[in-house]
Amino acid sequence: MATTYAQAGVNIATGDAFVRRIKKEVRSTFTRRVLRDIGAFGSFVDARFTKYRSPVLVSSVDGVGTKLLVARLAGKHDTVGQDLVNHCVNDILVCGAVPLYFLDYFATGKLSLRIATDVIKGFAKACRENGCALVGGETAEMPGMYTGEDYDLAGMIVGIVDKPDILDGAKVRRGDVLIGLPSTGLHTNGFSLARAVLLKKYRVSQRVPELGATLGNALLAVHRSYLNPIRPLLKKPWLHGLAHITGGGIVGNTMRVVPRGLRLRIDWDAWERPALFTLIQKLGSVPEEDMRRTFNLGIGLILLVQADFADAALRALRRGGEKPVVLGEVSGNSRGVQAHA
Repeated sequence: MATTYAQAGVNIATGDAFVRRIKKEVRSTFTRRVLRDIGAFGSFVDARFTKYRSPVLVSSVDGVGTKLLVARLAGKHDTVGQDLVNHCVNDILVCGAVPLYFLDYFATGKLSLRIATDVIKGFAKACRENGCALVGGETAEMPGMYTGEDYDLAGMIVGIVDKPDILDGAKVRRGDVLIGLPSTGLHTNGFSLARAVLLKKYRVSQRVPELGATLGNALLAVHRSYLNPIRPLLKKPWLHGLAHITGGGIVGNTMRVVPRGLRLRIDWDAWERPALFTLIQKLGSVPEEDMRRTFNLGIGLILLVQADFADAALRALRRGGEKPVVLGEVSGNSRGVQAHA
């Protein structure tokens, strides 16, 4: 008896229908640098960067982690694509780069046109908001590797920075002020701990008074992009470094751009911790050390600014609609030692 590919669990016709369905969304992200439509074996992007003296391409790849399990429980898949694009944009932004183009990988056990289309719409929305072209992707239907309509995502981004404008921590000095920008929740990190604590008591559809929202909506809040408020500041000589606060928390990520021999002095009471983090800690009796190492605790991006220009930085951020908070400074002593205020 003959066995077809479709009977084995892979439906090429569904895949073709998916490509047709998303073409309009993908095309809506194209910039003038994109030279070909989707469907080719590779993507074509014009690499003439006449406005740059010494252009450097900056690349990054990431995923969304177990936030996808919350999306599945909530039946809501239109935000995780935004999460992934914005996460990748932030990762190259803290290097001083602005995004050029993005590619995605969507792997599933059984391709659902509804779910996959919602995810891609999220990619496209965030790409448009960040001025970043969605130039290609891979959709893999792999029964046996994934169960049913379960899926995983990965995103790859390429951006550009002029070599003299690279931010790699080399300019960071003792006395630099740490200025934090608010997060929009957990962003894309710490969901294994959050799920282990919160799903024991609440359903994702359940409204949680402390959060003023359903648990699902609170957990699925989109990982924000910091490109718009930070882009005007990238060439300011007083901006010595940037840190995207992801897995590893405030200390772990900020220390990635702090030179050896320096440490951080952080005032953990300088900002009000959002209710979601307080709820996780209380319900799970999570040690403070674990909270600080796992979550962003309400601070999604940190600027390391020359002390004399801290007020100027705060004014610029506020003009951009931000609510910045001074949360500490770079101090002397050995690398990795943290003073608790």
